[in-house]
Amino acid sequence: MKTIDGLTLKKFLISASNNLFNHYPEVDALNVFPVPDGDTGINMNLTMTSGANEINGINENNAFLIAKTFSRGLLMGARGNSGVITSQIFRGFSSVLEGVEEIDCFLLAQAFKAGSETAYKAVMRPVEGTILTVIRESSAALNQKVKEGMSIEKTLEILLQEANASLNRTPELLPILKEVGVVDSGGTGLVRIIEGMYLASIGQEVSRDDKNVSAGAIASAAATAMEEEEFGYCTEFIMSLGPDSVKKIFNQSRFTNWLNSHGQSLVVVKDDDIVKVHVHTLTPGEILNYAQQYGEFLKLKIENMTEQHHALADGADVKPHVDLVSEIEATPKAKEEEQELPSEKITNAVIAVSSGEGISAYFKELGATYIVSGGQTMNPSSEDFLSAIRKINAENIFILPNNSNIVMAASQAADIASEEGKNVFVIPSKTIPQGIVAMMSLDQDTDPEENMRNMRYSLKNVKSGEVTFSIRDCELNGIRIQKDDYIGIYEKEIVVGVKDKFTALVELVDKMIDEESAILTIFLGADVKREDFVSSKKAIEEKYPDLNIDVKDGKQNVYSFLISVE
Repeated sequence: MKTIDGLTLKKFLISASNNLFNHYPEVDALNVFPVPDGDTGINMNLTMTSGANEINGINENNAFLIAKTFSRGLLMGARGNSGVITSQIFRGFSSVLEGVEEIDCFLLAQAFKAGSETAYKAVMRPVEGTILTVIRESSAALNQKVKEGMSIEKTLEILLQEANASLNRTPELLPILKEVGVVDSGGTGLVRIIEGMYLASIGQEVSRDDKNVSAGAIASAAATAMEEEEFGYCTEFIMSLGPDSVKKIFNQSRFTNWLNSHGQSLVVVKDDDIVKVHVHTLTPGEILNYAQQYGEFLKLKIENMTEQHHALADGADVKPHVDLVSEIEATPKAKEEEQELPSEKITNAVIAVSSGEGISAYFKELGATYIVSGGQTMNPSSEDFLSAIRKINAENIFILPNNSNIVMAASQAADIASEEGKNVFVIPSKTIPQGIVAMMSLDQDTDPEENMRNMRYSLKNVKSGEVTFSIRDCELNGIRIQKDDYIGIYEKEIVVGVKDKFTALVELVDKMIDEESAILTIFLGADVKREDFVSSKKAIEEKYPDLNIDVKDGKQNVYSFLISVE
């Protein structure tokens, strides 16, 4: 085809979104650090899905209107740095198409080049060897190779080839990628997006490979299993996930693998915030205890298959177990908890991102107006921030992202809010400790610009560390780490790798404390009980008798300890 209209572009973009959805776990797995927060793939996937949802119901021949609507969906749904950059690529892409109904090869090449330029402008300090490099090099090469009369199929084929070549070069540009032996995750996600567009152009439009199975299939699987293995307990439940402030972040792959190791005939179905499980197990109690870490049960049923089998053998009339999962349509979804806001207009308000119930309570205690749930593994979208901004009646609003991967989404929301007449300031706090120090620096009697400067300056006055576990074997910074080891991270560098979380904490504190250190604050994660922490606290107190130590129940997931040193 020589040109494409809006309907064809829509097909390309939905295919791109679906292709990324089908491969986003692979993108997540390319996370450089072996920590359980590799979320580049899911962030890009959620961002692209937001765009696809915007255009899904639109039947429009105008290519610009499709591109603009898609871009708007990406903008609002952007999560994480990778998602924001993806949204900026398509923002630039759509800008070139203004007033255009059909796209030819030259315009398509120019649109991708404009996407590269827009994305670079959105990043304060662009890093080469990332998604930015892949879009820049591939779009530049395409613009050099595009020729008069070239088909759209050939144009996208060249772009895909060049994107793959650029992706394979990323380890040469970013040493950490070469050290770990991977290519860039964001660049990989972009390649999947381009691949989806190309496949649609040659008639192989990608469908969403939803690995969830239907209720009928689950019933069939359960019936087959009953014939093959009449023992143990048929355990079925429907569970509402979260909230993230008190429950572990749900990872379907890890969840499924664990259940599979403790039972048979497993079927796991996830639909938004609802998870349905069918499993045959000898230890249903263990299954339920494990599952409840991630949410609360809405429906629950356990049947003794051994007894059923014996009864059937004796000729008794036994009612077969009913497929509980088929009741999903009748299951209510969890609603977001409403937060109490000042009824009168206030001078200064603060929106803080928090990853734990205890941390949220502490931010509220310090005067935060609104809490946005999120952090590692699930970054808030630009729309989440914009929704919070619109709810608050204040002259000035300060946002504390408290995560380096959330700053761009917050900034994007602030830009949109500014166009609506809101006075919003993003304080680029990259950790929870930084956010707390910035929160304490807010002066209600100071003008907003001075507050912004003071809050930004305060970020330099705190050191941040965290303890989590490794999801794979690797060697970084000369430290050999095995899967499930506990690792201590100091200012984004892994400095400790040991078998025990409490040992990791003590060794990490040693790395962070110097002669000028006066205050040590430790936030205990959801997996840490205070009584188990006593000996570690005592060891730190004995080694640093002059240090003021404050311990708080952060109840955050993923990270056993968050550490602040001032």
